[in-house]
Amino acid sequence: MSDDSNATAPKKKGGLKKVLMMTVALVALVGGGVGAGLYAASSGLIGGGGGAAAVENGPRLVPKAEEKRAPAPGEGEGHGESSSSGSGESTPLGVGGDKYASTYYAMDKEFTSNLRDSAHYVQVGIAVGTHYDDRVIENLRTHEIAVRSAVLMTLGDATEDDVFSSEGKKHLQTKIVASINNVLKQKEGFGGIGNVYFTNFVVQ
Repeated sequence: MSDDSNATAPKKKGGLKKVLMMTVALVALVGGGVGAGLYAASSGLIGGGGGAAAVENGPRLVPKAEEKRAPAPGEGEGHGESSSSGSGESTPLGVGGDKYASTYYAMDKEFTSNLRDSAHYVQVGIAVGTHYDDRVIENLRTHEIAVRSAVLMTLGDATEDDVFSSEGKKHLQTKIVASINNVLKQKEGFGGIGNVYFTNFVVQ
């Protein structure tokens, strides 16, 4: 009798080991899947979004530390990274403000369009700003005809409220940014325009 009970004991231990190993493997698989899901969500891979993750080798944000800056008059080599304060301490340039460098591009021709349900028309000059590298501006230049068409459609949908008040103009800027980014996303898979600036604004 004692021999039989001793023979069955190792079998129970072996079964317990198998259950433990299967549990550990299952936890590892579930954990890996959750981790991959969180990574994809944080990287913007889920949903497309038109951000940097939408194109694998698309434009990237340019930190201010990498911004190309012309030396100030009288500024020698080795002074490009900091400016001297009155206390003799060195203060890094770009402290405060935007974290990323800005690139601006003024579109050559002005835009003229009738306003919706109005006898007035609007004529505006537009410049765009981006925190991404030069590829965004290159994409804008490449597809400028399509971009101009989208901007004119947006202006044609504007009302008198959009052009006679500061709040309305800000709202119009937002709509123009969206229309430009939509064109760039359709053509290149990436928008990248952060803001639109009016360099001229006339309503007649």
